Amino acid sequence: MDETQMLGDEYCIGEFGDKRLCKTGKLLYGRMLERGTVCIRHLADDRATQKRFDRLLEHPDVTPQEIIRHGSSRTAAAAAGRHVLAIQDTSELDYTGHGRRTEGLGKISNSKGAGLFIHPVLAIDADRRDCLGIAHQQAWVRTKTAARNYDLLPIEEKESYRWLQAAQAAKQCLEQAAEVTVIADRESDLYEQWDRIPNGHTHLLTRSHFDRKLAEGGSLCRWLAAQSAVACFALEVPARAAGRPYKSTDGARSAARTAHCAHMEVRFGQVRITRPQHCRARQPSIELSVVDVLELTHTVVPGEQPVHWRLLSTHAVADVQDALRLVDWYRQRWQIEQLFRTLKRQGLGLEASQLEDAGALLKLASMAVLVAARTLQLVNARDGQSQQRASDAFDGDEITVLEQLQGKLEGKTDKQKNPYPRHGMAWAAWTIARLGGWMGYASEAKPGPVTMLHGLQRFDSIVQGWKLAKMWA
Repeated sequence: MDETQMLGDEYCIGEFGDKRLCKTGKLLYGRMLERGTVCIRHLADDRATQKRFDRLLEHPDVTPQEIIRHGSSRTAAAAAGRHVLAIQDTSELDYTGHGRRTEGLGKISNSKGAGLFIHPVLAIDADRRDCLGIAHQQAWVRTKTAARNYDLLPIEEKESYRWLQAAQAAKQCLEQAAEVTVIADRESDLYEQWDRIPNGHTHLLTRSHFDRKLAEGGSLCRWLAAQSAVACFALEVPARAAGRPYKSTDGARSAARTAHCAHMEVRFGQVRITRPQHCRARQPSIELSVVDVLELTHTVVPGEQPVHWRLLSTHAVADVQDALRLVDWYRQRWQIEQLFRTLKRQGLGLEASQLEDAGALLKLASMAVLVAARTLQLVNARDGQSQQRASDAFDGDEITVLEQLQGKLEGKTDKQKNPYPRHGMAWAAWTIARLGGWMGYASEAKPGPVTMLHGLQRFDSIVQGWKLAKMWA
């Protein structure tokens, strides 16, 4: 039995009309999961396998759309009956350093540099925070510059149409979920999205970008300024470096922020926004809930801007509890930033790929996003609230190795023991984190995606050694 036959159906990445392509895709995806890299040379153990992987990525029947379609079908099954947060965002992949060697790349960062873009929709359980997978993804090369009359164009002719396309695709993928809340940052605050996407099953939760006109007169910002704060709460704000790699598609970069505890005041209410002048949406006005959270002056770090989220949603907000629930859901947007971090320099190293064709890079990126989502499953299981089984991410041999590792990784005291039920995802996550360098103490910072990825790399080496010993026994 060869390695491809040993991999289960969960490693399949698409139906490409050829059994050989499917087998090669399964092998490539399995090794990406096990070895925590997308470098083809590191994934192929010999020259013949490297050529197989290259031919797969060059083949016209192997498409990013099919890879994501197949991956999202597993997400759809996992989402059935749950309230799902469908978190979408865009990230650029920067290949400027070897842009001359790679054909077909486009402009990034406001026409500076060369690369491509990805726009995934990450599915998260709203109650337990389980990572359910990728509900949709778009990947593209920017080949056009913005037209002079860009603001007058219909939304279908703008690059920002991706927000509607992704929301609609996630809506279809997650139709068996009990409820879906599509979450995004300010770039997705498009009137056409409020007009087309929501229904009784699918809601939107978006950070406001525009000071919209209200049907009753005045503007959104003026209306909020006139409201009294109804509650306060503490928000732990993580540190953020200036110009971090999760910049938006217009090239804007976030300002640096120091980790601190922010004291936030809350305002909320109902507003009716009006259709912008050049917008071609059907509804002349739309009623939305608004939740405004603003950091109080005394906790703002000198030289930094206060934390301020102005959230719009189709969810009803009747009281403070409802308002804080929306804030909590919006805070989960950081998970897609963790996904991007896992994809890049500290994780899978997607931007270091040496492939010489943008089409092949788009396919590799589609696979890498699925791999990064599997890593997030372990990160989200680390607190022990997940009800997922280890078998959702590991096969029988791997679970056997996880069992054997407990005695080596656990210490003598109760504080150094794996505290989670055997064979659960949290039990597996604890073990992988220990292999990645986490010490296992509750007082220590919780392991993140990079630690998990390093743990998976080490785990793969142990599993391969165990299989060889088993073969020779």
